[in-house]
Amino acid sequence: MSVKAFELVPAVGRELLMGDKALVNIECIECCGKHLYVGTNDCFIYHFILEESTSTKGKVTYSSQKLLHKHLGLKKPVSELRAVSALERLIVLCDSTVLVVDMANLEPVTSGVARIKGVLAFCVNENPVNGDPFCVEIGIISAKRRTVQIYLVYEDRVQMAKEVSTPEQPCAISLDGYFLCLALSTQYIILNYSTGASQDLFPYDSQEKKPIVKRIGREEFLLAAPGGLGMFATAEGISQRAPVSWSESVIAAAVCFPYVVALDQGFITVHSMLDQQLKQTLSFRDGIILQDFEGKVALTSTKAVYMLVPLPLEKQIQDLLAGRRVEEALVLTEGARSNIPKEKFQVMHRRILQQAGFILFGQLQFSEAKEHFRRGQLDVRELISLYPLLLPAGSSFTRSHPPLHDFADLNHLAQGDQGKVQCCKRFLISYLREVRSSDGSNGWRQDVDTALLKLYAEANHESLLDLLASDNACLLPDSAPWLEKHCKYFALGLLYHYNGQDDAALQVWVRIVDGELQDSTRSDLYEYIVDFLSFCPNLAVVWKYADWALNRSTKVGVQIFTRRPVEEEQLGKMNPDDVVKYLQKYSQALVLYLEHLVLEKRVQKERFHTQLATLYLDRVLSLLAASPPPVEEVTEARRRLQLLLRESSLYRVQCLLDKMGEAELLQERATLHGKLEEHKEALHILVRRLKDASAAEGYCVWASASRGSAYRQRLFHLLLGLYLEPGSAGDVQAVLAVDLLNRHADAFDAVAVLQVLPEGWSLQLLRPFLSRALRETMHGRRTAQLALGLARSENLLLHHDRLKYQGGPIFVSEKKGCHLCHNTFSEPDCVCLPGGVAVHTHCAAQRARDSPSKRHCANPSSHT
Repeated sequence: MSVKAFELVPAVGRELLMGDKALVNIECIECCGKHLYVGTNDCFIYHFILEESTSTKGKVTYSSQKLLHKHLGLKKPVSELRAVSALERLIVLCDSTVLVVDMANLEPVTSGVARIKGVLAFCVNENPVNGDPFCVEIGIISAKRRTVQIYLVYEDRVQMAKEVSTPEQPCAISLDGYFLCLALSTQYIILNYSTGASQDLFPYDSQEKKPIVKRIGREEFLLAAPGGLGMFATAEGISQRAPVSWSESVIAAAVCFPYVVALDQGFITVHSMLDQQLKQTLSFRDGIILQDFEGKVALTSTKAVYMLVPLPLEKQIQDLLAGRRVEEALVLTEGARSNIPKEKFQVMHRRILQQAGFILFGQLQFSEAKEHFRRGQLDVRELISLYPLLLPAGSSFTRSHPPLHDFADLNHLAQGDQGKVQCCKRFLISYLREVRSSDGSNGWRQDVDTALLKLYAEANHESLLDLLASDNACLLPDSAPWLEKHCKYFALGLLYHYNGQDDAALQVWVRIVDGELQDSTRSDLYEYIVDFLSFCPNLAVVWKYADWALNRSTKVGVQIFTRRPVEEEQLGKMNPDDVVKYLQKYSQALVLYLEHLVLEKRVQKERFHTQLATLYLDRVLSLLAASPPPVEEVTEARRRLQLLLRESSLYRVQCLLDKMGEAELLQERATLHGKLEEHKEALHILVRRLKDASAAEGYCVWASASRGSAYRQRLFHLLLGLYLEPGSAGDVQAVLAVDLLNRHADAFDAVAVLQVLPEGWSLQLLRPFLSRALRETMHGRRTAQLALGLARSENLLLHHDRLKYQGGPIFVSEKKGCHLCHNTFSEPDCVCLPGGVAVHTHCAAQRARDSPSKRHCANPSSHT
């Protein structure tokens, strides 16, 4: 696709060059700074000064001034000119002769500088291997021999440095370092004149087409290949760029990065080296020369000289972006990286990526636009500003200047298409979420989060609550009205809460639950409020809304107090006494809270236990007073009361007995007597009044738990005594007594039992009891005998060890050393360690003190 990369500007007109000489034609040109040299077919060299000027509109023009012209004294056209500014010399090829001319006066240099004859063509090595800055290397094609010669040109002399043979006669040459790129009669080759190694490139026919060999960079050349292709080749003989497709009739080529300019009989074509596409075509007839000089491109007809002026790279890129040719603009930008200072390129590159992103955004190519925004480090507020009312009212953001796009806002971009508007909003949500999760929002987090909140609220997006429940920077003055506008009242409460306004949050939520505001975000909002209050650190707010919560549901509302954090109570912020006092007007809530303290948290305070037991008892009494009493409710209430009475030992027993009065709560009354250690009275109630043998046995087990076997035995003997009391229902009590003995034989003293049993009882009835009692007695006796035998055995072993160590003498002398300190013995007292090792008494004592397990040597003996 086309792009205006160059402008064709006249440099030297026909009148100034040759006047009215119709037969004079241009043969070659050379530029060196402002100096332009022109060689003609009548053996003249013309010297011009070119002045470049730029108009206010950016148009470049050239004005030329002819300084002098000089005839070389030969009869042939001037074929080639090359300027050597370091030597102030021109190297000229004329009539197959290379001669050196002074750049200032165009006079041939004759003193010490010999002419080189028989030359077909020559080139200057622009990457010289000779380190002398006042020496120029040139490569020469000999006209009569198949050789290439390397010459060194000094200010005052010319000398040959190397001669290299070629397989065929060369007809075109280019030189870079040690590498010669040659066009032979049938093929192109790369030749290293230092090593003699050569590399064939590709064939061509020099009879049909003029070869082109052009150095375009370090060890890289441009060649005219068959099929109308411009091929790139490196010194290694490979191509690192795709070829450009130019005309079959190309007669000259030049390079002005990133473009390849080619000249044929009627046109100038410009191809990109980056994507090999044709970018520009200029009409130009009768062209004969196209050459690049230090970033400039000059071309000539037979009568005049022109300059191809490259447009500034940024203008070319902006023209491509204006034409929505994003990829070409980016390729051109990347290609210019090496030719622009790093910092300047980075600034330009970021801006171009941002512009490209907005172009693709306008085309709804969101994934590509996002990537360009990311790479271009776009200030995300540039994108947010396209969406009306999304930026906070107090934002200091102003759009980039010059602008990155031509959209006024999203409505202008979508042209009223609501489908496009919604697509763009969904893209912005996605992009802002990514920016928010990275470091891309640093410095303007408030703008990003506020915009995201507004988009979520407007789109009824599920992530709105996640945003407000997490760390965010949403601005309250901008966000609150927007949430109210879109009826997002629950989210509004979260916003207030995040900004430390819990009272305002609860006011909104209470109005939702009471039906004053409509928001179906949470169907369990009441439970949510209770949970919120249970963790709210502001106790004033908790007490303010506790009444509302308890009036709505006592059972749920009390969770405000039962779910308080443990740390809070440890710090004394929420005093249970205050809560109990507050809940006096909510009896059910009070019971639930006391259950939480007593049964769950195991608070060891008598008043809480007594109050809970009293409330339980009041409940039971009130249910029993009903007519008729609800059986299931009574059963459940008594179960709770009985459980508390058995498990707690902190309540005031006598107070409960007094309150119980004459109520037929026999099980509970027995438990209370048991707490007072009045076991006989308790068992009497269970056996005589309640007539529940299993309850009596259970009472004995419960009351003797963790009290020892003797205590347990006493309780069971009390129960047995009740069964055996005279005057009781004989047969029934006898059966109960026998069952008790047979079931709990291990809890009785068999001898004592036999002493109190009636003499007329059959042994057959007591067989299970007597068998178990006898077995237990025998088992105990044998266990004791076994333990005694083991103790005697251990004692015997210890006695054996002692006798073993006392069995022989221990020799101690002044020459024998202690095993622990290695010092000799100075007195006869010593300690013998196991194994017969003698040590000092103080060393043995120190060893015992330092031992981690404090183990002492078994049966130490002192010997003299």
